[in-house]
Amino acid sequence: MIKQKELLESLRSIDELDAHLVPLRKAGAKIGFVPTMGALHDGHIALVKAAKQDCDAVIVSIFVNPTQFNNADDLKHYPRQEDEDLALLLKNNCDFVYLPTAEEIYPADYKAVKVDLETIENTMEGKHRPGHFDGVVNVVSRLFDIVQPNKAYFGRKDFQQVAVVKEMNRQLKLPVEIVTVETKRTSSGLALSSRNLRLSEQSLEKAVIISQVLNKGKSWANSYSPSVTRDKMIAYFKDSSLELEYLQIVHPDTLNDLNQYWVPGATACIATYCDDVRLIDNMELIAK
Repeated sequence: MIKQKELLESLRSIDELDAHLVPLRKAGAKIGFVPTMGALHDGHIALVKAAKQDCDAVIVSIFVNPTQFNNADDLKHYPRQEDEDLALLLKNNCDFVYLPTAEEIYPADYKAVKVDLETIENTMEGKHRPGHFDGVVNVVSRLFDIVQPNKAYFGRKDFQQVAVVKEMNRQLKLPVEIVTVETKRTSSGLALSSRNLRLSEQSLEKAVIISQVLNKGKSWANSYSPSVTRDKMIAYFKDSSLELEYLQIVHPDTLNDLNQYWVPGATACIATYCDDVRLIDNMELIAK
């Protein structure tokens, strides 16, 4: 049982983290891990709650990873709110919070991890954000090495990132179970995102078109091929004031585009700009 006073501790070094987790590991406790970049919301809390159900202790990391931003301005404006994040985690019974520095994650002798992601990294986010998934692979593998969790929890909203992490996990043969948690949405259907903090009330209303077009795609998938469904979704989206970066319908495992035939788990993925804020979302169109 984690003592209440320990819930108030922010662990800022590997030594501090080991002082708490090593005894738990030796006692056979199952450790659940939720890696985040902060600016936490109910979507992150859904991951914490899932981990609490499965594990004996839950640790959340808050680290804005510079290596997965290909846009310096995006990194600069990424929302940071440590005090609010800690209060939210404590309210939801998170056991430990790890807040490392960039120097601790990437020490002078750090050797970058490389995995062969093949087509997974050459489409959608990988195509439009060069180097992004190299950053994801390195920060997640590094955090796994530090925390040594039994299970790690990721949100389905970052659909392609989850595919990358699973493939990294497979190739590196890491002893971590990857758990995907469904996307948390507002009552209007908008996927919860840390970037939503940068949107005005008016922009939040405009951004609802993202989930609307995904739901339209799910309906059209019953009657049309993937390519026709995609074309209809794009045409529907063009009536909005948002700028579309990509909208693709892909195989759930390979992330290859689907054109003529559907497969179980076929997923529509979208990236768009709403008043200069980049938002992504996805939806399974054909049930597995």
